[in-house]
Amino acid sequence: MNRKGILIQSEVLGRGDEELGMLLMANFLRLLEESQEKPKTMVFWNEGVRLICEGSWALGHLKKLEELGVEILACTTCLEYYELVDKLRVGKPTTMHETIQLMLSSDMVCL
Repeated sequence: MNRKGILIQSEVLGRGDEELGMLLMANFLRLLEESQEKPKTMVFWNEGVRLICEGSWALGHLKKLEELGVEILACTTCLEYYELVDKLRVGKPTTMHETIQLMLSSDMVCL
């Protein structure tokens, strides 16, 4: 049983040049979509929630991952903080309690 989860904390991958970070995140999501093995769950929090909301360049990749069976979850507190509750376009909101339980029961990778 696949217990892998990925925690996305930002719109970009890594620290430093933001343009490079966006390019790296785009490549990561595209290659994850193409990968034979997929995570069970992807959790988006902090600025990472912007990737699954209206206007995001990443929606196509993330919708495809969801169609392929990856559970996409968004931190409700983060959606509220950034005023994005009504702009969520892929996945579903989750609570910190549910995220903690997921982290404790999964092999979680943080990006």
